[in-house]
Amino acid sequence: MSSGSQGVGKAEVRLKWDPSPWNEPPHHLDIIAATYSADAPYGRPVYVVHFDSRSPDGTINMSRHSQTGQGFGYVEVMTLELERLATSFARVVVGVAIHQNSGPKTFGDLSNAGVLVVEGYKELLKDDFTQVAGCTATTVAEFTRDSSAAWEFHEMIRGFDSDPVVFTAEMGATPKP
Repeated sequence: MSSGSQGVGKAEVRLKWDPSPWNEPPHHLDIIAATYSADAPYGRPVYVVHFDSRSPDGTINMSRHSQTGQGFGYVEVMTLELERLATSFARVVVGVAIHQNSGPKTFGDLSNAGVLVVEGYKELLKDDFTQVAGCTATTVAEFTRDSSAAWEFHEMIRGFDSDPVVFTAEMGATPKP
């Protein structure tokens, strides 16, 4: 799915989930974005942005973060100012990972979880993680630069069974058949 001929300028990724029951450790999810160079769009990420960091140039950052899911609606938000990214970048992959500090948890263990990707008021993606219920991490979106240097959005729901650290290394790799 593409956002049109002008491309995506600024996108927001929003994440929600219900807090864990009172007698269980909190569910902690994170939005993660990885940037890839034009020279190696499926290679190692140039840098990764998550709850405790931002991009060196300030174009990708977390404006809201939750470690418990408490709050109303979407409790975690990442902003991607794609139009400001240097031309040396050709690809940005965004995913969601569940911290595994208190034992294994998958998206199927969560209630009311969901991700929303928007550009302004335009909804690019809305997903409830049903198709990756048995996974601990998933990619959700891919932004690529086209031949005119405009950014295109692509839905990319692809599940992984890894912790957040390993996930950052594998999330942008070429999918295996």
